[in-house]
Amino acid sequence: MAKHTQNTEKYKTSIGGQALIEGIMMRGPEKDAIVIHTAEGLKIETTPRKIAPKGSFKTWPLIRGCVGFFDSQVQGVKALMHSADLSPEETDEPAQSKLDQWLEKKLGSEKFQQCVIGFAVFLGLAMSVGLFFILPALIGGLFNFSSNLVTNLVEGLIRIIIFMGYMLLVSRMNEMKRVFAYHGAEHKTIRCYEAGLPLTVENVRQQTRLHPRCGTSFLLVVMIISILLFSVASTGLLAIAPGLAALQESSAILYKFIMIVFKLLLLPVVVAFTYEINRWIGRHDNWFTRILSAPGMWMQNFTTNEPGDSMIEVGIAALEAVIPEQEGADRW
Repeated sequence: MAKHTQNTEKYKTSIGGQALIEGIMMRGPEKDAIVIHTAEGLKIETTPRKIAPKGSFKTWPLIRGCVGFFDSQVQGVKALMHSADLSPEETDEPAQSKLDQWLEKKLGSEKFQQCVIGFAVFLGLAMSVGLFFILPALIGGLFNFSSNLVTNLVEGLIRIIIFMGYMLLVSRMNEMKRVFAYHGAEHKTIRCYEAGLPLTVENVRQQTRLHPRCGTSFLLVVMIISILLFSVASTGLLAIAPGLAALQESSAILYKFIMIVFKLLLLPVVVAFTYEINRWIGRHDNWFTRILSAPGMWMQNFTTNEPGDSMIEVGIAALEAVIPEQEGADRW
């Protein structure tokens, strides 16, 4: 069993990544890189990033969290689809359906791909909202709590249980075990880089596969922040709209529907606040920030696996491809 070194972080980088099908995507401050392990060797592709100019509204606090989250979803889906096309496991692809052929003919291959990516992002977000927000609200609605705070706490607890159960279930799927191993390779490579060590397979292998600035941690913090924000916002709404509280007695179904819609409208705010909190946590390392990041770090035990050397090589190639020429340009 590999012996992992203790975290000796000397540098916090803004470079992040995502595990793909037989590969890794790394996103740096200037460009993105996708590295896929194929039968012919490593296939490396880089694309320049479109960076919002300083002072743009996209860089404003709170706004930048929503913009960054949506961009990461789009780029993540695009990279996953691309890695699936290059994956050596897929040798016999099914022929396109007549509908796909018609759409591609009418829209063109590029627009057709954009439509597919857009639909995939929409479907993924819709399923996430339905599973982790609407379902807990419906389950919580089965209980008639007199306190709005208790209602939100129960819904939040159900939300976290569903999220953790979902991640545990996915981690046991054979198809995902290699993806999670690439996830571990991504973390180990970044850890090695932040420790100031040469990016070699041996050095990367010795790093821990857990990282405080992981997307898994972000999603779990979203769940926790939503409990607090939903509690405060819904309490304020009931205070300024007393008729809504009375509706809870006369028409419980309509009341529940209104509250679910209200909370869905607050989701961008939850994402924005979570981004800023994660940004602050990422810049500090003390007992308080370690407590805040502990649940997400623990969750990564299920979303990352120990990678093989060939996977580590993919991580190294992806990271080296996005390290900026100007030293410190990728500082967190």
